[in-house]
Amino acid sequence: MSLGGGGGPRAGRATASLRHRLAERGVDPTLLLLVPGLVVAVALFVYPFSYGIGLTVQPTAAMQEQWGGGIFANYVAFFRDPFVFDSVGITMRLALPAALFNVLASVPVAMVLRHRFRGKRLLTSLLVLPITLGTVLTAQGLLIFAGRQGWINRTLLEIGLIDEPLRLVNNYLGVMFSLVITGFPFAFLLISSYLSGIDPSLERAAKTLGAGWWQRFRRIILPLLAPGLATTFVLTFVLAFSVFPSARLVGDAMGETRVMSLMAFRAFGEQNDYAMASTIALMMGAVELIVVVAVLGLRSLLYRGTTGGKG
Repeated sequence: MSLGGGGGPRAGRATASLRHRLAERGVDPTLLLLVPGLVVAVALFVYPFSYGIGLTVQPTAAMQEQWGGGIFANYVAFFRDPFVFDSVGITMRLALPAALFNVLASVPVAMVLRHRFRGKRLLTSLLVLPITLGTVLTAQGLLIFAGRQGWINRTLLEIGLIDEPLRLVNNYLGVMFSLVITGFPFAFLLISSYLSGIDPSLERAAKTLGAGWWQRFRRIILPLLAPGLATTFVLTFVLAFSVFPSARLVGDAMGETRVMSLMAFRAFGEQNDYAMASTIALMMGAVELIVVVAVLGLRSLLYRGTTGGKG
């Protein structure tokens, strides 16, 4: 017992001494808690991402023969094949307007719902309801309501406003409607959280000094909300840029809505060309990164302050 009792303090001093030596070298033992997270990140992200990059420089013999470029034949094919490369512009023409509309539309709605009034909770629940439906169910609803035989066209035909059904789905409009329906609740929740972090006393003080609602919004709310707007735009843009089910279900998959994700699926699922699919996926990430960096850079130029609160 005496040996065990004597070893306890020595072990404690040795442990304390080791901690001091590690601390002197800038090593915090609590960083070991990050090890499980790093293992998961490497297993689920770093390794698959590295493996995908490796696939892009392993083109098939047919790809090299058709496009040349050696190990970079997939990249040459991506930029030189109009059917594939044009998908970048098609995806941007969907993602940018959808993200911009969702952000701009969510601001006035969130501003109104800042105040207390009867039915506020019900209205908020209805606004965020589409986020629980999922993309597939939303697409199915669009086909039922906005299809050629849907309720909208049948109603317009019966009251005589149109002579033939409007083409509202299986085209650009169908995908845009889907992106707005699924993306607006997401943008609304983010904007509402940022608005809740702005101190209301700032507006009350400006109103006391005679500032109108537009002056209060332009000089107080908007500058403080600018970082949140940029962040919301970035997140909603990434969400819209990776659109796949909507482009396939309510769009023209191989036509005006052949987005990059569909091109990657085509290379992977139909052509069994995993290398080209990885190349397209990598290009998707590169385009998204360029837009994200541009938006965040513009935000830093326009406003360098804080959000003004918990938002």
